Amino acid sequence: MAIVVRSPGEDELRAAMAAGSAAFGDELKDDDFGRYSKVMAPDRFLAAYDDDTPVGTTGAYPFRMTIPGGELAAGGVTWVGVMPSHRRRGVLTQMMRKQLDDLHEWGEPLAILWASEAAIYGRFGYGIAAPETNIDAERARFGWRDDPGPEGVVRLIEREEAQEVLPPLYDRIRRETTGFVARDDAWWEHYKLADPESWRRGAGPKFFALLELDGEPAGYAMYRIKQSWEQGFALSELRVGDAFATSLRATRELWRFLFGIDLVKRVTGRVDPALPLFLMVTDARNVQLRVFEGVWLRLVDVGAALAGRGYATDDAVVAEVTDEFCPWNAGRWRLGPDAARTDDDPELELDVADLASVYLGAFDVHRLAAAERVRELKPGAVARASALFRTERPPYCPEDF
Repeated sequence: MAIVVRSPGEDELRAAMAAGSAAFGDELKDDDFGRYSKVMAPDRFLAAYDDDTPVGTTGAYPFRMTIPGGELAAGGVTWVGVMPSHRRRGVLTQMMRKQLDDLHEWGEPLAILWASEAAIYGRFGYGIAAPETNIDAERARFGWRDDPGPEGVVRLIEREEAQEVLPPLYDRIRRETTGFVARDDAWWEHYKLADPESWRRGAGPKFFALLELDGEPAGYAMYRIKQSWEQGFALSELRVGDAFATSLRATRELWRFLFGIDLVKRVTGRVDPALPLFLMVTDARNVQLRVFEGVWLRLVDVGAALAGRGYATDDAVVAEVTDEFCPWNAGRWRLGPDAARTDDDPELELDVADLASVYLGAFDVHRLAAAERVRELKPGAVARASALFRTERPPYCPEDF
Protein backbone atom coordinates (compact mmCIF):
# COMPACT_ATOMS: atom_id res chain seq x y z
CA MET A 1 0.00 0.00 0.00
CA ALA A 2 1.02 3.62 -0.49
CA ILE A 3 2.69 5.39 2.41
CA VAL A 4 0.60 8.24 3.87
CA VAL A 5 2.27 11.03 5.88
CA ARG A 6 0.02 12.86 8.35
CA SER A 7 -0.25 14.01 11.94
CA PRO A 8 -1.43 11.19 14.22
CA GLY A 9 -4.69 11.56 16.07
CA GLU A 10 -4.69 11.95 19.84
CA ASP A 11 -5.23 8.21 20.27
CA GLU A 12 -2.44 7.45 17.78
CA LEU A 13 0.31 9.68 19.16
CA ARG A 14 1.74 7.17 21.64
CA ALA A 15 2.13 4.46 18.97
CA ALA A 16 3.67 6.95 16.55
CA MET A 17 6.25 8.13 19.09
CA ALA A 18 6.99 4.51 19.97
CA ALA A 19 7.76 3.88 16.29
CA GLY A 20 10.07 6.90 16.25
CA SER A 21 11.91 5.55 19.29
CA ALA A 22 12.15 2.08 17.72
CA ALA A 23 13.70 3.59 14.59
CA PHE A 24 16.63 4.60 16.85
CA GLY A 25 16.69 1.21 18.57
CA ASP A 26 15.14 2.64 21.71
CA GLU A 27 12.00 2.14 23.79
CA LEU A 28 9.39 4.76 24.61
CA LYS A 29 8.59 4.57 28.32
CA ASP A 30 5.55 6.05 30.05
CA ASP A 31 7.56 8.91 31.58
CA ASP A 32 9.15 9.67 28.21
CA PHE A 33 5.79 9.90 26.48
CA GLY A 34 4.40 12.16 29.19
CA ARG A 35 7.37 14.49 28.85
CA TYR A 36 7.61 14.54 25.05
CA SER A 37 3.89 15.05 24.53
CA LYS A 38 4.05 18.22 26.63
CA VAL A 39 6.69 19.92 24.47
CA MET A 40 5.65 18.68 21.01
CA ALA A 41 2.37 20.05 19.64
CA PRO A 42 0.44 17.17 17.99
CA ASP A 43 -0.11 19.07 14.73
CA ARG A 44 3.66 19.57 14.41
CA PHE A 45 4.38 15.85 14.69
CA LEU A 46 4.17 13.70 11.55
CA ALA A 47 4.07 9.96 11.09
CA ALA A 48 4.37 7.89 7.94
CA TYR A 49 1.72 5.17 7.87
CA ASP A 50 1.77 1.89 6.00
CA ASP A 51 -1.92 1.04 6.21
CA ASP A 52 -2.56 1.83 9.92
CA THR A 53 0.98 1.11 11.10
CA PRO A 54 3.38 4.01 11.84
CA VAL A 55 6.72 3.29 10.14
CA GLY A 56 8.45 6.67 10.34
CA THR A 57 8.27 9.97 12.21
CA THR A 58 9.42 13.56 12.22
CA GLY A 59 8.45 16.68 14.15
CA ALA A 60 9.25 20.38 14.29
CA TYR A 61 9.37 22.39 17.52
CA PRO A 62 8.11 26.00 17.19
CA PHE A 63 11.38 27.75 18.00
CA ARG A 64 12.42 31.35 17.55
CA MET A 65 16.08 31.63 16.60
CA THR A 66 18.44 34.56 17.11
CA ILE A 67 19.91 35.61 13.76
CA PRO A 68 22.22 38.51 12.84
CA GLY A 69 20.18 41.62 13.52
CA GLY A 70 17.12 40.00 15.09
CA GLU A 71 15.25 36.72 15.38
CA LEU A 72 12.96 34.59 13.20
CA ALA A 73 10.64 31.62 13.57
CA ALA A 74 12.48 28.36 13.02
CA GLY A 75 11.11 24.84 12.97
CA GLY A 76 13.29 22.67 15.20
CA VAL A 77 13.26 19.42 13.23
CA THR A 78 13.49 16.30 15.37
CA TRP A 79 12.21 12.72 15.76
CA VAL A 80 13.39 11.93 12.22
CA GLY A 81 13.48 8.17 11.83
CA VAL A 82 12.25 5.32 9.64
CA MET A 83 11.68 1.77 10.82
CA PRO A 84 14.27 -0.74 9.50
CA SER A 85 11.49 -2.57 7.65
CA HIS A 86 10.74 0.50 5.52
CA ARG A 87 14.09 2.04 4.72
CA ARG A 88 15.16 2.80 1.14
CA ARG A 89 11.54 3.19 0.04
CA GLY A 90 11.32 6.99 -0.08
CA VAL A 91 9.59 7.34 3.29
CA LEU A 92 12.05 9.95 4.56
CA THR A 93 11.67 12.01 1.38
CA GLN A 94 7.89 11.97 1.77
CA MET A 95 8.15 13.16 5.37
CA MET A 96 10.63 15.91 4.49
CA ARG A 97 8.33 17.04 1.68
CA LYS A 98 5.30 17.28 3.96
CA GLN A 99 7.24 18.94 6.77
CA LEU A 100 8.81 21.67 4.64
CA ASP A 101 5.50 22.35 2.92
CA ASP A 102 3.89 22.75 6.36
CA LEU A 103 6.60 25.08 7.66
CA HIS A 104 6.29 27.18 4.52
CA GLU A 105 2.51 27.37 4.91
CA TRP A 106 2.88 28.32 8.60
CA GLY A 107 5.18 31.21 7.69
CA GLU A 108 8.30 29.86 9.40
CA PRO A 109 11.27 30.96 7.25
CA LEU A 110 13.87 28.64 8.82
CA ALA A 111 14.25 24.98 9.73
CA ILE A 112 17.11 23.68 11.89
CA LEU A 113 18.25 20.23 12.98
CA TRP A 114 21.00 18.10 14.44
CA ALA A 115 21.79 15.30 12.01
CA SER A 116 22.04 11.76 13.34
CA GLU A 117 23.62 10.92 9.97
CA ALA A 118 25.38 13.90 8.44
CA ALA A 119 25.17 12.68 4.83
CA ILE A 120 21.36 12.74 4.73
CA TYR A 121 20.17 16.32 4.81
CA GLY A 122 22.11 18.10 2.08
CA ARG A 123 19.78 16.65 -0.51
CA PHE A 124 16.86 18.36 1.22
CA GLY A 125 18.53 21.78 1.10
CA TYR A 126 20.07 21.88 4.58
CA GLY A 127 23.54 23.37 4.98
CA ILE A 128 26.02 23.33 7.86
CA ALA A 129 25.29 26.62 9.59
CA ALA A 130 26.59 26.59 13.19
CA PRO A 131 29.55 24.26 13.81
CA GLU A 132 30.09 23.27 17.42
CA THR A 133 33.27 22.91 19.44
CA ASN A 134 33.78 20.44 22.26
CA ILE A 135 36.29 20.52 25.09
CA ASP A 136 38.03 17.48 26.59
CA ALA A 137 40.53 18.85 29.10
CA GLU A 138 42.51 17.41 31.98
CA ARG A 139 41.48 19.22 35.11
CA ALA A 140 44.93 19.26 36.74
CA ARG A 141 46.53 20.99 33.73
CA PHE A 142 43.97 23.78 33.48
CA GLY A 143 44.90 27.33 34.47
CA TRP A 144 44.36 30.92 33.33
CA ARG A 145 47.03 33.13 31.75
CA ASP A 146 47.58 36.37 33.65
CA ASP A 147 44.98 35.24 36.16
CA PRO A 148 43.46 38.23 37.99
CA GLY A 149 42.22 35.92 40.75
CA PRO A 150 38.76 34.64 41.62
CA GLU A 151 35.76 36.93 41.79
CA GLY A 152 32.14 36.50 42.69
CA VAL A 153 30.28 33.59 44.24
CA VAL A 154 29.08 30.31 42.77
CA ARG A 155 26.42 28.35 44.57
CA LEU A 156 24.55 25.15 43.78
CA ILE A 157 20.80 25.67 43.56
CA GLU A 158 17.84 23.31 43.57
CA ARG A 159 15.58 22.76 40.59
CA GLU A 160 12.84 25.02 41.98
CA GLU A 161 15.18 28.02 42.21
CA ALA A 162 16.69 27.14 38.84
CA GLN A 163 13.20 27.31 37.27
CA GLU A 164 12.89 30.87 38.59
CA VAL A 165 16.41 32.27 38.08
CA LEU A 166 17.82 30.61 34.96
CA PRO A 167 15.21 31.43 32.25
CA PRO A 168 15.62 35.25 32.42
CA LEU A 169 19.41 34.87 32.57
CA TYR A 170 19.39 32.55 29.57
CA ASP A 171 17.07 34.87 27.63
CA ARG A 172 19.38 37.81 28.23
CA ILE A 173 22.27 35.84 26.72
CA ARG A 174 20.10 34.36 23.94
CA ARG A 175 19.12 37.74 22.53
CA GLU A 176 22.79 38.61 22.01
CA THR A 177 23.99 35.28 20.60
CA THR A 178 23.28 34.21 17.03
CA GLY A 179 22.12 30.61 16.89
CA PHE A 180 20.38 30.46 20.28
CA VAL A 181 16.71 29.53 20.38
CA ALA A 182 14.03 30.73 22.78
CA ARG A 183 12.85 28.36 25.52
CA ASP A 184 9.29 28.51 26.81
CA ASP A 185 8.17 27.42 30.28
CA ALA A 186 7.27 23.90 29.15
CA TRP A 187 10.71 23.44 27.57
CA TRP A 188 12.45 24.47 30.77
CA GLU A 189 10.27 22.27 32.97
CA HIS A 190 10.09 19.10 30.91
CA TYR A 191 13.41 19.22 29.09
CA LYS A 192 16.20 21.47 30.35
CA LEU A 193 15.56 21.02 34.07
CA ALA A 194 14.29 17.45 33.86
CA ASP A 195 16.61 14.67 35.00
CA PRO A 196 15.24 11.20 34.13
CA GLU A 197 17.53 8.26 34.79
CA SER A 198 17.67 7.36 31.09
CA TRP A 199 19.31 10.72 30.28
CA ARG A 200 22.20 10.19 32.69
CA ARG A 201 24.05 7.57 30.60
CA GLY A 202 25.92 6.21 33.57
CA ALA A 203 26.56 9.59 35.18
CA GLY A 204 25.07 11.10 38.31
CA PRO A 205 22.29 13.65 38.78
CA LYS A 206 22.12 17.01 37.06
CA PHE A 207 23.58 19.88 39.13
CA PHE A 208 22.73 23.56 38.70
CA ALA A 209 25.44 26.12 39.50
CA LEU A 210 24.63 29.85 39.61
CA LEU A 211 27.37 32.48 39.35
CA GLU A 212 26.78 35.86 40.96
CA LEU A 213 29.03 38.87 40.39
CA ASP A 214 28.51 42.06 42.35
CA GLY A 215 25.46 40.43 43.88
CA GLU A 216 23.70 39.79 40.54
CA PRO A 217 23.27 36.60 38.47
CA ALA A 218 25.96 36.60 35.77
CA GLY A 219 26.14 33.01 34.53
CA TYR A 220 25.15 29.44 35.18
CA ALA A 221 26.14 25.88 34.39
CA MET A 222 24.43 22.51 34.35
CA TYR A 223 26.63 19.47 34.77
CA ARG A 224 26.87 15.81 35.76
CA ILE A 225 29.74 13.70 37.05
CA LYS A 226 30.49 10.23 35.71
CA GLN A 227 32.16 8.49 38.64
CA SER A 228 35.27 6.41 38.04
CA TRP A 229 37.89 5.17 40.49
CA GLU A 230 41.03 3.12 39.99
CA GLN A 231 43.36 1.89 42.73
CA GLY A 232 41.97 4.48 45.11
CA PHE A 233 42.32 7.46 42.73
CA ALA A 234 39.42 9.43 41.24
CA LEU A 235 39.31 9.36 37.43
CA SER A 236 35.84 10.88 37.15
CA GLU A 237 34.57 12.91 34.21
CA LEU A 238 32.63 16.13 34.63
CA ARG A 239 30.15 16.48 31.76
CA VAL A 240 29.11 20.08 31.15
CA GLY A 241 25.72 20.91 29.62
CA ASP A 242 24.67 24.57 29.60
CA ALA A 243 27.54 26.88 30.54
CA PHE A 244 26.56 30.47 29.74
CA ALA A 245 27.71 33.82 31.09
CA THR A 246 26.94 37.47 30.43
CA SER A 247 30.56 38.67 30.04
CA LEU A 248 34.10 37.43 29.56
CA ARG A 249 34.76 38.12 33.23
CA ALA A 250 31.78 35.96 34.19
CA THR A 251 32.84 33.27 31.74
CA ARG A 252 36.23 32.99 33.39
CA GLU A 253 34.67 32.59 36.83
CA LEU A 254 32.15 30.03 35.63
CA TRP A 255 34.81 27.81 34.08
CA ARG A 256 37.10 28.41 37.06
CA PHE A 257 34.37 26.83 39.19
CA LEU A 258 33.87 23.88 36.82
CA PHE A 259 37.59 23.14 36.69
CA GLY A 260 37.84 23.49 40.45
CA ILE A 261 35.45 20.67 41.33
CA ASP A 262 37.27 17.98 43.30
CA LEU A 263 37.59 14.27 42.46
CA VAL A 264 37.43 14.98 38.71
CA LYS A 265 40.10 14.05 36.18
CA ARG A 266 38.57 15.36 32.93
CA VAL A 267 36.11 18.09 32.00
CA THR A 268 34.13 17.57 28.80
CA GLY A 269 31.30 19.35 27.03
CA ARG A 270 30.21 21.74 24.32
CA VAL A 271 31.61 25.27 24.35
CA ASP A 272 30.80 28.44 22.45
CA PRO A 273 33.16 28.63 19.41
CA ALA A 274 33.40 32.38 20.00
CA LEU A 275 34.81 31.80 23.49
CA PRO A 276 38.56 32.60 23.31
CA LEU A 277 39.33 29.78 25.74
CA PHE A 278 42.26 28.57 23.66
CA LEU A 279 43.98 31.95 24.13
CA MET A 280 43.04 32.40 27.78
CA VAL A 281 44.69 29.33 29.30
CA THR A 282 48.29 28.51 30.15
CA ASP A 283 48.18 25.13 28.36
CA ALA A 284 46.26 25.47 25.10
CA ARG A 285 47.03 21.89 24.06
CA ASN A 286 45.23 20.58 27.13
CA VAL A 287 41.96 22.19 26.05
CA GLN A 288 41.67 19.62 23.21
CA LEU A 289 39.04 21.52 21.24
CA ARG A 290 37.28 19.44 18.59
CA VAL A 291 35.05 20.80 15.86
CA PHE A 292 31.89 19.07 14.61
CA GLU A 293 29.40 20.15 11.97
CA GLY A 294 26.82 21.17 14.56
CA VAL A 295 23.44 22.56 13.56
CA TRP A 296 22.12 22.39 10.01
CA LEU A 297 19.91 25.15 8.61
CA ARG A 298 17.31 25.12 5.85
CA LEU A 299 16.00 28.37 4.36
CA VAL A 300 12.33 27.45 4.00
CA ASP A 301 11.47 30.90 2.65
CA VAL A 302 14.52 32.58 1.13
CA GLY A 303 12.80 35.95 0.78
CA ALA A 304 11.62 36.14 4.38
CA ALA A 305 14.95 34.81 5.68
CA LEU A 306 16.97 37.40 3.75
CA ALA A 307 14.62 40.24 4.68
CA GLY A 308 14.73 39.34 8.37
CA ARG A 309 18.52 39.41 8.61
CA GLY A 310 20.80 42.36 9.29
CA TYR A 311 23.81 43.03 7.05
CA ALA A 312 27.25 44.48 7.63
CA THR A 313 27.22 46.85 4.61
CA ASP A 314 24.67 48.74 2.51
CA ASP A 315 25.78 46.99 -0.67
CA ALA A 316 23.68 44.56 -2.72
CA VAL A 317 24.75 41.46 -4.65
CA VAL A 318 22.48 39.57 -7.03
CA ALA A 319 22.59 35.79 -6.62
CA GLU A 320 21.07 33.00 -8.69
CA VAL A 321 19.80 30.55 -6.08
CA THR A 322 19.03 26.94 -6.98
CA ASP A 323 16.61 24.90 -4.87
CA GLU A 324 15.47 21.58 -6.29
CA PHE A 325 13.47 20.47 -3.25
CA CYS A 326 11.61 23.75 -2.59
CA PRO A 327 11.29 25.32 -6.05
CA TRP A 328 9.46 28.38 -4.70
CA ASN A 329 12.88 29.62 -3.52
CA ALA A 330 14.68 29.23 -6.84
CA GLY A 331 15.58 32.30 -8.89
CA ARG A 332 17.47 35.56 -8.65
CA TRP A 333 17.67 37.32 -5.32
CA ARG A 334 19.17 40.63 -4.31
CA LEU A 335 21.24 39.93 -1.20
CA GLY A 336 21.50 42.81 1.25
CA PRO A 337 19.38 45.28 3.24
CA ASP A 338 16.77 45.54 0.45
CA ALA A 339 16.58 41.81 -0.16
CA ALA A 340 13.99 40.84 -2.76
CA ARG A 341 13.52 39.00 -6.02
CA THR A 342 15.02 40.71 -9.03
CA ASP A 343 15.44 40.36 -12.78
CA ASP A 344 18.94 41.87 -12.70
CA ASP A 345 21.85 39.86 -14.06
CA PRO A 346 23.26 37.47 -11.43
CA GLU A 347 26.71 38.10 -9.98
CA LEU A 348 26.90 34.86 -7.98
CA GLU A 349 25.44 31.40 -8.31
CA LEU A 350 24.92 29.04 -5.38
CA ASP A 351 22.59 26.42 -3.96
CA VAL A 352 20.14 27.18 -1.15
CA ALA A 353 22.10 24.86 1.18
CA ASP A 354 25.23 26.95 0.68
CA LEU A 355 23.32 30.17 1.24
CA ALA A 356 22.25 28.61 4.57
CA SER A 357 25.91 28.02 5.44
CA VAL A 358 26.70 31.75 5.26
CA TYR A 359 23.37 32.95 6.62
CA LEU A 360 24.24 32.89 10.35
CA GLY A 361 27.84 33.96 9.77
CA ALA A 362 29.54 30.60 10.30
CA PHE A 363 31.28 30.59 6.94
CA ASP A 364 32.71 33.33 4.77
CA VAL A 365 31.59 33.39 1.12
CA HIS A 366 35.29 33.23 0.16
CA ARG A 367 35.53 29.85 1.87
CA LEU A 368 32.53 28.49 0.02
CA ALA A 369 33.94 29.77 -3.27
CA ALA A 370 37.26 28.08 -2.49
CA ALA A 371 35.33 24.84 -1.94
CA GLU A 372 33.57 25.39 -5.30
CA ARG A 373 30.23 25.83 -3.53
CA VAL A 374 29.81 29.36 -4.93
CA ARG A 375 30.37 30.38 -8.55
CA GLU A 376 31.44 33.99 -9.13
CA LEU A 377 29.87 35.40 -12.29
CA LYS A 378 31.11 38.99 -11.87
CA PRO A 379 34.59 39.86 -10.57
CA GLY A 380 34.51 41.12 -7.01
CA ALA A 381 31.08 39.67 -6.20
CA VAL A 382 32.47 37.10 -3.76
CA ALA A 383 34.30 39.79 -1.78
CA ARG A 384 31.22 42.03 -1.69
CA ALA A 385 28.95 39.17 -0.59
CA SER A 386 31.47 38.21 2.09
CA ALA A 387 31.36 41.75 3.45
CA LEU A 388 27.55 41.69 3.46
CA PHE A 389 27.24 38.52 5.55
CA ARG A 390 30.16 39.22 7.90
CA THR A 391 29.39 38.97 11.61
CA GLU A 392 31.40 39.87 14.71
CA ARG A 393 31.25 36.35 16.10
CA PRO A 394 30.43 32.83 14.86
CA PRO A 395 26.97 31.43 15.63
CA TYR A 396 26.42 28.98 18.44
CA CYS A 397 23.41 26.70 18.97
CA PRO A 398 23.75 24.83 22.27
CA GLU A 399 20.21 23.43 22.18
CA ASP A 400 19.84 19.67 21.77
CA PHE A 401 16.51 18.68 20.29
